[in-house]
Order: sequence, then structure tokens, then C-alpha cells
Amino acid sequence: MSDTQTEENLSSSIVPSQSPGTAACESEPIHIPGSIQPHGALLVVDPVSGRVVQAAVGPGCADAVAPDPVGCSLAEALVPDSAPLVRNLQSRLPAAGVVHLGLLRSGSTVHHMLAHRSDGAVLIELERARSAEPGSFDEVYPQVREFLDRVQRVADIDELTALSSREIRRITGLDRVLVYRFDPDWNGEVVAEDRNDRLPSYLGLHFPAADIPAQARELYRINRLRLIADASYTPSPIHPPVNPLTGRPIDLAFSVLRSVSPVHLEYMRNMGTGASMSISLLRGDRLWGLISCHNRDPATVPYHVRTACDFIGQVLSLQLVAQEASAVADRRNALRSIQNRLLARMAGAEHYVEGLVSNPGDLLALAAAEGAAVVTGGRITRVGATPSDDEVQRLVSWMAARQRLDVVATDSLAAAMPGGETIKDQASGVLAISVSQIHDSYVIWFRPEVVRTVTWGGDPRLHAETSADGTRLHPRTSFANWQETVRLRSRPWQAPEIDAVSELRTAIVDIVLRKAEETAALSEQLTTINKELEAFSYSVSHDLRAPFRHIVGYAQLLKKYEGDKLSERGNRYIDTIVESAISAGTLVDDLLGFSQMGRSTITPVTLDMTALVADLRRRMEADTHGRNVEWRIAPLPATRADPIMLRLAMQNLIENALKFSRHRDPAVIEIGAVETAEETIYHVRDNGAGFDMAYVGKLFGVFQRLHRVEEFEGTGIGLANVKRIAERHGGRVWAEGRVNVGATFFFALPKR
Repeated sequence: MSDTQTEENLSSSIVPSQSPGTAACESEPIHIPGSIQPHGALLVVDPVSGRVVQAAVGPGCADAVAPDPVGCSLAEALVPDSAPLVRNLQSRLPAAGVVHLGLLRSGSTVHHMLAHRSDGAVLIELERARSAEPGSFDEVYPQVREFLDRVQRVADIDELTALSSREIRRITGLDRVLVYRFDPDWNGEVVAEDRNDRLPSYLGLHFPAADIPAQARELYRINRLRLIADASYTPSPIHPPVNPLTGRPIDLAFSVLRSVSPVHLEYMRNMGTGASMSISLLRGDRLWGLISCHNRDPATVPYHVRTACDFIGQVLSLQLVAQEASAVADRRNALRSIQNRLLARMAGAEHYVEGLVSNPGDLLALAAAEGAAVVTGGRITRVGATPSDDEVQRLVSWMAARQRLDVVATDSLAAAMPGGETIKDQASGVLAISVSQIHDSYVIWFRPEVVRTVTWGGDPRLHAETSADGTRLHPRTSFANWQETVRLRSRPWQAPEIDAVSELRTAIVDIVLRKAEETAALSEQLTTINKELEAFSYSVSHDLRAPFRHIVGYAQLLKKYEGDKLSERGNRYIDTIVESAISAGTLVDDLLGFSQMGRSTITPVTLDMTALVADLRRRMEADTHGRNVEWRIAPLPATRADPIMLRLAMQNLIENALKFSRHRDPAVIEIGAVETAEETIYHVRDNGAGFDMAYVGKLFGVFQRLHRVEEFEGTGIGLANVKRIAERHGGRVWAEGRVNVGATFFFALPKR
């Protein structure tokens, strides 16, 4: 029978909200159960006095232990044949883990004697041996060696886990052996199975993380093998319940006889399992998965067979880690080749974005993505299957509003970002790198939604429930297939892909920094050159003023005293010399003023702009005598600026308006201003000759003219002066115009 559910979000169903029962499972102190399984005996020995301080004796070992061992020496607590086994005990115990001391014989029965350290005490465990079981590991080794021979020829993880499940079932004789792998959220999946017909198949089924709580996973990590011989056993209690050496229950984390949670025993019985054995599979010090062995009826697995299974588990762990590491290394090498090509293109491009998107295939292949977007400087460049520019910008705003991370990776954008489900077809999965800690600059990769069906071994939402009287927990009773359709998730991003884009981020930052350093060095060089040019122009302009004045003065004297001796042509030549020298002198004066503008110190004061413009208008009345000029001057807001520089700027703009509107009747000169939160923008508008906006970029350059000198006089430096004054105040200038309609010049100054 199969239950089916469709969910919009995987996390809402696979990871259900924690119920009181689940919370109780998570907090259960399973390492200090206060009892053992009844097929053995436990003696807790004070290492200083050598006496037994706690004991638990199951029915299977009553003939090997004294009736009341607490308070006895270890030799007194055990049958006489134990003396050779416990001689020099302290020196034989490892710092961690269990050691096999040997076989203890008591009449016709034989017991394995094991020992380990815990809570400052020595724990001695007896486990009754079966008559036909292997007497040593050597008897099991031929079967292990056969496994070792075969495992060397397997290069696939699926084959490796299948081989391990077959071999362990063969040497244990149990009904079913599963290899169970954990995912990042600790949900498990059965990836291999070997069984007979006594128990059902669980191959391919998933089980929720709550089935193996965190404290149980920790015990699996530190103690690799656990046996439960009978799911219906009655535990043998430890007496006294509190260890007198510590004042608390004895820690049985490494005990082979440790009693298990009643909830887990009920869970086993609900599965139809009478006995189980688990072998941990580790990746380094982290739990990778389990080899889980089940038998329908109660069963014991002899100690040396368990040792062989533990050995197989360690070999399998090493092989799994090696093969995963090899696959990851191959993937990293492939991505590094792609990365090198991207770096070469970025290094050779004017801007890194050009190199990054010049070969879209490599950009997408670096993260195995369907689409990508590069966001920098307010510009979005998209390749492949991506959301729209507006959606990309919304994603960028969401990432920037959170704590700015170097790398962001999610395979469920819908679960992370409000409204993320609207772009599921292109971006259910997002992998992004932040290129700047200041600006919203990102490289983003996208993966579409992949709809898949997950089959669970029972409804994962029904883990454990509290009984009606609230005294205990009960696990779920059904393990029938329960299917779930998972939506709004992409293929997960793998570690090599995340590492590759992280390395790309580092490279981009290095490139940007290198470009910034080159730009800064160039800017510094240009600043030095500009200062030298300013000094040169100042010196030349200053030195040329006197010669030009001498030329004008001596030419005028020549005409005054010797003019009657010259021909008409000679007098005309003198007039031309005077006009040209005056024009050149004016140019030199303007150049001198321009160079001084970059060298002068700014002394800002609060200026009444209405009064300043009124004064300039009065001073220009002589130049407008006989002309029909209509002035439209609005009240102007005050500003803070250098008074000499700002007066010169406004004078240049007003003179410019009067000059280019001289052929209009009336000439309309409009002066006004608007204020924003950040700046005050003044404008001077005329109805004169205007200009073609195609050439607006030339207006504020030195010696740049849009009209012939025969039409309108001037040196071409006035507007350049206006631009320099605005920039020295942190402001800006621009212009708008239409030919034969007029022009408007804007002069903006910041309020701060």
C-alpha cells in the first residue's frame, strides 16, 4: 500500500515541526540507560582498590559471576579461572575502545571477557559464547580476505556497497543487510541491500532524521558496532544505579552490552525485526552512514564474527572516502581548467565582465548551471536561461539586504526568499558570489526546478507519539511506502562547484584591485602632469602679458607720431597689429585666469545669489546699451561657495547668454534655480543662436567653439572656467540647446 502527498516545499514535509515526542527522543540519555542486555554481565571496577562498585548480571552469565559481586575484588567476583585474564589489567587497557581479554570458562560454558575504561572506572563485560562459533579472528579471516580481494577490483560506490552487504550477510547468516547513507539533513536512504524472503525489501527507501536522533548518531560515531540480540529482551539493571566513584550513572557509550531505548525496541518490533546489528561507516570523524543488519527472530552474532564485520566496515569506509575523494578531485580538476580559461579572458579584457561573458559556455559550465547573470555598476548582463532583469535586480536587493556574504548557495530559493517561487523555472537554485563589499556587484548562476518523487519507509511526519497517559513514547507502526512529490528545488550545488566559484570570486577581486591600482597610479601621474601644465601655462601666460602690451603700446605710438609719414596700407597694417595683439593679450589673460582657477584656495562663504546676479546685471548695462533685453530673474536661493570664483562663473554664463542672443529682438535672458535634497541647480537661459546637441560634449573644453569667430568673438575658455569652478566646489555643469532657438546652461552646487 502506498500513500502519496504533493508538497510545494520539501522542507515543510521532510523536516516536520518538532513534536513533543520527537523532542523527548532527542533528549533521551541513551548512553546511561542504567541496565544491560541480558545475554551478558557487567562489572564496574574501581581501578585504585580493584573492587567491584557496580554490577549487572544477566541470566546467561550467572554461572560465571559471584551471586553478589559488588564490594568483591575482581578475582573474587569471577570464577577462579579468571585470574590469568585479569593479570596486569591496567597495562592492557587502551586509552579508548574495547579490548578482548580472552575466553573465560565456567564448567561447560565459555564467555568472552571484554574490558574498557569509562568515567574513571574499568568496565569488565562477559558475553556468553555459542558452542559452534569461531574461536578466534583467524577462523573468520579467510572470508574477510576474500572480501578484500574482491573490493580491490570495484571502482563504483554502488557496486562497493552492494558487495559489502552481500559479504556481511554471508558471514553473519542474518536475514537482511542494508547499507544506509545519510544526507546533509541526516535523513537516510537505503543504497544497497542483500536479503532472503523472511524480511521485506527497503532498497531505495528514505527514512527521516528523527528515526536516528542526534545523540544516537553520536554514539554510532564513537562506537562503531552495536548488537541487539533480542528486541523483546528484559533488561538486567545495574546495582547500585549510581556509580559511587562519580555520583552519577555509569556511561556505557563503549559497552557492547549497553541496553537500548524501549522506544527503539518497539520500533524494531514494529518493523518485524527480532534482532539487529549496526556497523558505522565514517568519513573521517563524521558519520557517512550505517551497515544495518536485521533478523526476523532473535539472534546473536559471535564476537569474532562481529570483529570481522567491524573490519569490513572500516575497509568500506576507507574505500568510500577514497572513491568520493577521487571523484571530487576529478571534478575539481575539470572545473579548474574552465576557471583558468575564464581568468585568462578576464585578465586580457578592458573590464572583467567582458572577459567573463565572452564565452558563455565556460561561465555556465563552471557551476554546471543553466543560466548566469553578472551585475555591476547598475548593469545586468545575462547568459543562458535566466530570470528577467527586474527579477535579477530583486534577487540582488534581497541578497544585499541580508548580511553580505562572499558566497550564497541555495537549492530552494522559494524557501529562502519571499516570492522566489515565481522564478522557479529558471532559478529554483541560486549560487552567487559578491564581488564588492560596498556596491551591489554579483555573479549569479541559476538552476531550474527539478520535480522528483521521494519514497519513504512510512510517513516521515509520524515519528513518535506520547502515550495517552503521557508516561512514554511510541514509535510509528507503519513502514509502508509513502511517496512525496518534491517541488521548488533544483539539483543541489556540490562542494567542488561552490569552491570553484569562490576561487573565481577571489580572482575577480584581485583583478579589480589590480585595475584600481593601475588607475590610481595613472591618475596620480595625470595629476602630476596637470600640475606641471598648470604651472607652465601660468608661467607662460604671466610672461607673455608684458610683451603683448608693449606691442600694442609701441604700435599705437608709431601710428601717433609717424602715422602721417605712412601710407594708407601701412596705417592699416598697424591697426591689424594692434587688434591682434589686444586679442592675443585677452587670450593670455584668460589662460592665466584658467590656470589660477586650479591653483587658488577655495574660501567658501554664504552668498546671496539674488544680490550677486543683480550686481552683475548692473555692471553689464553698458554692454547692452541700445539693445532690447528682457530680463527674467527669479528669486535665487543662497549657497556656500568661494565668492570670487562663483562671481566669475555667473558672469561668464550671463555674458555668454548676452553674446549669443545679440541678434534677437528682444533678447530674453532667464536666470533661475531649483533645489533638491542634495544640491542647488542654477540655470541661465537665452533665446539666442543655440547649438546642436550632437556637439554638447565639446562645450566645456578649452578652446572649444561651436561658432565661427567672425560670428561671435571669444577665446573659448569661458565655459571651461565655469566647469572648473563647479568641479572644484564638488558640483557639475551641463547644457541643453537647439540651433536658432536658444541654450540653457546648468550650474549645480552640492548642499554639503
